[in-house]
Amino acid sequence: MADDSFIREVNEEIRSDRAKAIWRRFGPLLIGGAVAIVLGTAATVGYRYWSESRASQSGDKFLAALNLASQGKNDEALTALSDLEKNGYGAYPVLARMRAATLIFQKGDAAGAVSAFDEVAADNAVDTAIRDIARLRAAFILVDTGTYDDVAKRVEPISSDGNPMRHSAREVLGLAAWKAGRTDDAVRLFQQLADDTGTPPNIRQRANTMLDLIRSSGAAAQG
Repeated sequence: MADDSFIREVNEEIRSDRAKAIWRRFGPLLIGGAVAIVLGTAATVGYRYWSESRASQSGDKFLAALNLASQGKNDEALTALSDLEKNGYGAYPVLARMRAATLIFQKGDAAGAVSAFDEVAADNAVDTAIRDIARLRAAFILVDTGTYDDVAKRVEPISSDGNPMRHSAREVLGLAAWKAGRTDDAVRLFQQLADDTGTPPNIRQRANTMLDLIRSSGAAAQG
């Protein structure tokens, strides 16, 4: 029995020594790995909180700017939007740019508004859908203040079949063509909208109204 007890003690010492050796060799790596996991998790949670916090703050600032605009305080609203464009987070900087361009137009500066929308449309860092909306906004302003070519330059690329913005693009092209005396082009574009089953109801209704207006005026026969 004494021999068995002695052997067990020796085996335990050996196991203990091996455990200590293994820990001395791999312990720091295990601790480092555990710390890295904890830090990584904390960083992820922290970034998520920081991100949501920043987005929330930017959202509050954007709403405040909209409230200023609704109160007719356009200059103050533009200042707030300019700050949001520079320091905002997420999608809010580009939304601020778009809203600022609209305010510039409402203040009577059509050329400045077109320029602001054109800058958004030319910015490759901006989402394609927003860039296309900027093109449309500039084009609608130019129906009254520019030429047909000015309008076409901005929206013809998005008027092709399959483009989600094609209906609005064709509508603004039709308006520009009608204003420029290009009656045949206007009728063709409005008829295209009227016949397209994918045309949104409000745009189709306006297209049919324009067709009735053009035909009742006799312009279509002259074109």
